[in-house]
Order: sequence, then structure tokens, then C-alpha cells
Amino acid sequence: MNSTPTQIIDHLRQEIEQMPAALQAAAKYIIDYPGDFGLDPIRTTATRIGVSSNVLVRLAQRMGFDGFEAFRTPFRNALVTDRESDLGQDWLTALQSEDTFGTFQAKLVQNEQNVVTRSLRLMKLEGVREAIQYMNTSHRCFVTATRASYALAYYFSYTGRMAHPGIQLVPRHVGSATDDLLDADQQDCLIAITVHPYSADTIQSMRIAKQQGLRLILISDSDVIAPGVEPDVAFTVSTRALHPFSCFTGAMAVLECLLGHLFDAGGDAARQRLEAYQKAREDTGAYWQPSKPPKLRRT
Repeated sequence: MNSTPTQIIDHLRQEIEQMPAALQAAAKYIIDYPGDFGLDPIRTTATRIGVSSNVLVRLAQRMGFDGFEAFRTPFRNALVTDRESDLGQDWLTALQSEDTFGTFQAKLVQNEQNVVTRSLRLMKLEGVREAIQYMNTSHRCFVTATRASYALAYYFSYTGRMAHPGIQLVPRHVGSATDDLLDADQQDCLIAITVHPYSADTIQSMRIAKQQGLRLILISDSDVIAPGVEPDVAFTVSTRALHPFSCFTGAMAVLECLLGHLFDAGGDAARQRLEAYQKAREDTGAYWQPSKPPKLRRT
């Protein structure tokens, strides 16, 4: 099921010509006024469109939702998130005035905010442009990391390959990343993710990549991590944590920005790949759907 406003609107655009007139009117309203749709109750929306509330329920079901509220929720959530910066930090101040547990929660939250803000502030625009260019012009774009960082690499490759089919996670099959880089060349690039203490495997992969002429994009807590490692683009992220391990929210924020640029650059082709992937998952029953109660017959 399409679950973001952009995906839903794209779906509406594709389906609108096959809809009855009333559903077409409702679909066009949502496409033109997604913000109002996310805020207004069903009766207000129906009145503005000039249709009955039942039309909106039918449109929601046609789009794969159980009802109007489920249909509207992604639009409402997007509005709430977009306006988060306007809501202030009173909630954080309230946490700080709580008991010891609440005070520590406030410290953890503040640290996460600081880590993300600093990591994004250090994400220089020219470096982003170069990284996206390297990825988009590469035949294959390898992504490597180990241990805790591996989760970041997996997420980026899993999502990013829908924008760029050449993105590949290495190592594969519990092997070594260097095995997968043996036939890599100047037409490829490598994205490496590592933070202190730096992974020997990841450093070795970066050295081999440079020897074979690959463009190297590094995401780390430093742009100088070992001799012989000279990235073409380095994104320095904050990893400060109030627990014994590195904090990865800053690195994840940087990766999310790169993904956004990849999908934007991918245009219609990336959108079509995403839709094909979603359809394949739906057709194979990959997503759980709540069972609907049987309708009672009137006697």
C-alpha cells in the first residue's frame, strides 16, 4: 500500500482517468490541496469538493485503505512533521523539570538533536553535489561497512537501489568486501561507512578501491582515518553519545539526505522502479493487512 503523500498522489494521478466523475473530482482536490485534505474532517472536505462523504470513503478504499481516516493520516502526519520546528522546545524543558529519569531523558534527547544538527551542518553542498554525481554516473556503486555501521549500509543499499539499480551492498554472502571489489574499476564508486574504532576490513576495502580507480565517498567521524585512505568526498558526522557506543543518528541523517537527492535525480525512472517494487511486495503478500470482519446480513 502506498503510504506517503507523494506516493498516494502519484497513484491518484495514474488512476484518475479510470475513475467515475465523483471520484475524479475528489482525487483532483487531494492532488491540488494535499494540505487542506490532511487537516479537514471528512464532511468539510466533501463539501468543498461538492460530493458526499461516501465518495471519499470509496476513494480511500480504491487506493487500498480501510477508510477515510487511514487515507488522510499520511497527509496529516506530513503536516505535523513539517511544522515541528515551529512548536518550540517547551516539551524538552518540561522533561528537564521531571525526576532524575526524566532529566536524563532530556539529556539524551538534546544530545540526539545536537548530533543530527552538527552532522547536517557539516554536510557541505559542494560535497553533496559531487557525491550524487559520482553515484549517478557510476556503473556500480558499492556500499560497505562492518558491525554496527553495517545496518546503515544495508538500509542505504536496500532503499537506494530503487533509485539507482547499480547500488550494491558489500560484503555479500558473509564474505569479504575485497572479494566483491576485485573486478571493480573506474566506472564504479564506493561508499564506505566507519567510525572510531575504525574497521580494518573497511579501511582495506577503501585502499583497494582507490588502487583500482574507484571514486570513494566516506562517511565517518573524521575525514582522516588511516594512511593511504584519501576519499574524493568525505562527510564528517558527529557520533557523540551518552552511552558507551557511537551514536549513529547523525550518519543516518546524512544518508537520508543523499537518498533524497538520488530519488530526485532518478526522476520518473526511479519512481517507476519504486512503484514496481511496491506492487511486487503487495502481489506476493509481503505486507500484513488486517482482516476485515464479515458483513452481517440483515434478516
